[in-house]
Amino acid sequence: MPGGFKVRNVFFALLGAAGLVFKPLYAGPFQEFVLSYGGNFSVSFALYFAAINASVNTAYPRFLAALLVLVAVQAFELLDGFGVMANVYDPLDLLANFAGVGFAVLVDLASLAALPGSPRQSQ
Repeated sequence: MPGGFKVRNVFFALLGAAGLVFKPLYAGPFQEFVLSYGGNFSVSFALYFAAINASVNTAYPRFLAALLVLVAVQAFELLDGFGVMANVYDPLDLLANFAGVGFAVLVDLASLAALPGSPRQSQ
């Protein structure tokens, strides 16, 4: 895996984590929506980029990363935080998780063109 690919993934994972950390400070349009679902979106986005580094040597790294992250975040939501963390079930959280992973895949694919030497495996 080229170093630039790994660095890019770490950057986007940290960007997603920053979205989660700074979410409570948001005060703007759609504030209630962002505060309610921004965490799900941000975590799903960040986890995708962490997972893509772990799955890069598989036949379909993007598909595997997206699938694993979706299973993990949806299970977390449906199983009440695995009994470890407080979680309030909201069906729209499931949609926010899908949106976060979907957006991550789009960012991943769109940013490949700007990354010299990146793996361009068909997914």
